[in-house]
Amino acid sequence: MQKNILAPLLALSLAVGATLIAVQNAHAQGSRCAPREMVVDRLAEGFGESRQSVALGANNAVVETFASTETGTWTITVTMPNGMTCVVASGQAWEAIDEEVAAVAPGEQI
Repeated sequence: MQKNILAPLLALSLAVGATLIAVQNAHAQGSRCAPREMVVDRLAEGFGESRQSVALGANNAVVETFASTETGTWTITVTMPNGMTCVVASGQAWEAIDEEVAAVAPGEQI
């Protein structure tokens, strides 16, 4: 029984470790991470992007989407509790969609 518990814990530990290494490497390179204020200013001044959405991720990381409705560029950032913000994705052809969420009855499968 203990074997069944150790495998998921080991996998989770490896995943967390890999994520931390990736964030540290990005921070060390300096090209994808910076203090939040610097990143937000760069997105606004360089690309005309403003915050379009915000959510709370794992470990209290703040995930934000920035986009320009005029140029269509977009950027997704993750800000860690220490204030360091990393750009995790960016692209073109941003389009805001205002769709209604379909109601799902309890027990009903999507």
